[in-house]
Amino acid sequence: MTYILNIETATKNCSVSLAKNGETILRKEIAEQGYSHAEKLHVFIEEILKESRVRASDLKAIAVSKGPGSYTGLRIGVSTAKGLCYALEIPLISVDTLQVMAKQVSVENGLIIPMIDARRMEVYSAVFDPKHNKIMEVQAEVLTVESYSQMTEDLFIIGDCQEKCKTVLTKDHFHFLPQIVFPSANEMSALSYDKFLKNDFEDVAYFEPFYLKDFLISKPSEK
Repeated sequence: MTYILNIETATKNCSVSLAKNGETILRKEIAEQGYSHAEKLHVFIEEILKESRVRASDLKAIAVSKGPGSYTGLRIGVSTAKGLCYALEIPLISVDTLQVMAKQVSVENGLIIPMIDARRMEVYSAVFDPKHNKIMEVQAEVLTVESYSQMTEDLFIIGDCQEKCKTVLTKDHFHFLPQIVFPSANEMSALSYDKFLKNDFEDVAYFEPFYLKDFLISKPSEK
């Protein structure tokens, strides 16, 4: 049997799941306004292993949500995943954060557009078909009334930016799913197991999160 620990910290949701052969057997997560990843992540990992009675040595891989998303959140998740992989001498798997979100949606027709809030009217987004295959690559885009004007299918919008999306995406074929706000480690289970079976691993030494945009630190203004 294959146990994989999944770590999702790309947004405000600090989420950890333990999966057995691609099925989630235990999950812990919390989404707080002030980002509690640094305080909660290691606690969740310890609690999950203890409650499931699975030893760290039983894990076959560590999977981490690679982004895009919060710079700080991604750094915490990836650093933790790398540390575990080094200590346990097991492989590292990375999973597309927006695909993790898309997996929460089940539709027969139309397209799924997961979005992660950036600044002002900007979002990180991608487009998936009903089978969760990516048909438009991840991008940082500024939403306008012309966004997705080339698409006539039903478009299902998910993520933490739905309220601001509603102000510009007003046509009838846009459908908002307010119950789906953040990615969760629960949906990582099947994705990470599929990558494990394909030996699709990352180089632990050199892997970096997918920030999509450069992280900029502004200089303090001179008085």
